[in-house]
Amino acid sequence: MEGKIVYGVAQGVARLVIDSPARLNAMSLDMWRAIPALVETAVADPHVTAIVLEGAPDQAFCAGADISRFKVERSGAAAVEAYDLAVEAAETALANAEKPTLALIRGICYGGGLGLAMTCDLRLARADAKFRLPAARLGIGYSMQGVSRLARRLGLAATSEILFTANSFDASGGKALGIVQHVYSAAEFDGAVAAFIANIAQNAPLSMRAAKRALTAFENAMAPAATPAVVQAIVDCYESHDYREGQQAFAEKRLPRFTGA
Repeated sequence: MEGKIVYGVAQGVARLVIDSPARLNAMSLDMWRAIPALVETAVADPHVTAIVLEGAPDQAFCAGADISRFKVERSGAAAVEAYDLAVEAAETALANAEKPTLALIRGICYGGGLGLAMTCDLRLARADAKFRLPAARLGIGYSMQGVSRLARRLGLAATSEILFTANSFDASGGKALGIVQHVYSAAEFDGAVAAFIANIAQNAPLSMRAAKRALTAFENAMAPAATPAVVQAIVDCYESHDYREGQQAFAEKRLPRFTGA
């Protein structure tokens, strides 16, 4: 079954549910493209006071981009550019939404899933959450926008560790790095996050909009533009043998043999 983003509103909270359970909620191109319009719908709805992003069912938040579709959706310069623009539009929509955004993270939160979570204002994790940016194990050039957002929100040292090691971090490690604000046990997670969201939802919408606009203006003022050298370095990744080797190794469930070419 093709994955989708499921949208719903209840008790003043709009929920965007990443629904691709056969692939641990990995994101396809169509799923990335669906997010901006759904965020716009939530922001325009006067009954919505907060926006929640989560995965369905219970096994993962999001395993990242659907690597199995890269040969179709992310092969060749034009396809890579179109794909990256879709990711950028989705992340920008969440980051700039004029209502509080929260990521509820259960289980795996990898790659593009972590990038999505980091666009939200706050991240709440269940104790089984796992975080990873595996770009360096796949031959992928991680975007300037993604690196900049991580560095602004986590700091340079934490961002360097996440990107250079490509390691997986558990919930406590994620909190230590600043990825999540709160971690709850499986038994308390649903009740705790419901209370957390309800506390936000009861506040004055105009006050929260003013705060969000100020936060967004502050963050965007800090965002450096990608230089031609950075852009070329990312393009080089997608045109390399290592990029193809990364996909092949992932498909064959083995360690990649990179050559730097």
